[in-house]
Amino acid sequence: MRLKPPTSCFGRRMREARKLAGIPQDKLGVAIGLDEGTASARISRYETGAHAPPYDVASKLARVLRVPVAYFYCEDEALARLIVSWGEASASQRQNIVAFVERELRGEILS
Repeated sequence: MRLKPPTSCFGRRMREARKLAGIPQDKLGVAIGLDEGTASARISRYETGAHAPPYDVASKLARVLRVPVAYFYCEDEALARLIVSWGEASASQRQNIVAFVERELRGEILS
């Protein structure tokens, strides 16, 4: 069965994250609490953009797929990568990233 291409940013990001995690649609649906009989169809509808999940469902999907929920809504590729990296960073690394960006924006860092 060939998957229909996503028509929404959310659907595209969700499918990318699901495939990277190696989780089939039905298993992902069950993992977030959907009924086993409808889980695959619901996840497919989210991925194709036929339906947009409520934020609480998006949050559950993000938790299972181990990405920040903001990743699903980010249209910019570079920012999406940064969001995923942010989710992987420790608290101290996050502080360092913020400090670096603030210094860079003030022109204090020379390339």
